[in-house]
Amino acid sequence: MKNIIVLISGSGSNLQALINAEQQGKLGGHISLVVSNKKAAYGLVRAANASIPTTVRSLKQYKDAGKSREDYDRDLAEFIASHDPDLIVLAGWMHILSPAFIDRFPNKIINLHPALPGELDGAHAIERAYDEFKAGTRTRTGVMVHYVIPEVDKGSPILIEQVPCMDDDSLEDLESRIHSVEHEILPKAVKHVLQSSAD
Repeated sequence: MKNIIVLISGSGSNLQALINAEQQGKLGGHISLVVSNKKAAYGLVRAANASIPTTVRSLKQYKDAGKSREDYDRDLAEFIASHDPDLIVLAGWMHILSPAFIDRFPNKIINLHPALPGELDGAHAIERAYDEFKAGTRTRTGVMVHYVIPEVDKGSPILIEQVPCMDDDSLEDLESRIHSVEHEILPKAVKHVLQSSAD
């Protein structure tokens, strides 16, 4: 069974989609560990409810100790490497990983981003898409799952799906539509990557 480690920072709705897919035999692997950089992340509760081991690794503790981001990333990579992952999934992980982490796991880290390739890289992509839609410069946005490289949201796409902006959309409407697509394509992307690596 392929070994999956999921990194989260928040509510963990995409983690839940992965858990559901595994329980339905549709993930192509087993989630063996969930790592959060926030101890209050509700995703930790979701993992515990599914009997998945969790750990919290806080960057703040490193900063308080006078250590760098790279120290944090290097130690996190060491810890995760000890669990021998076949795939690392960033599912709402709100920390930009440096090469100190990324270089340790070539072609084994994927990320979910609520925008299409080459559009709205970085944080607050949904809010920025909505602002452009309201300004009349955007009619659609989307979701992608991509490989992680040091350039933020620039790695090769694995799965992409467009999401339309509707005339009467509120920001919450657009967010809801994007999240439902995220929950659908992230498990599919995980299964695709794991099957591809097995071929």
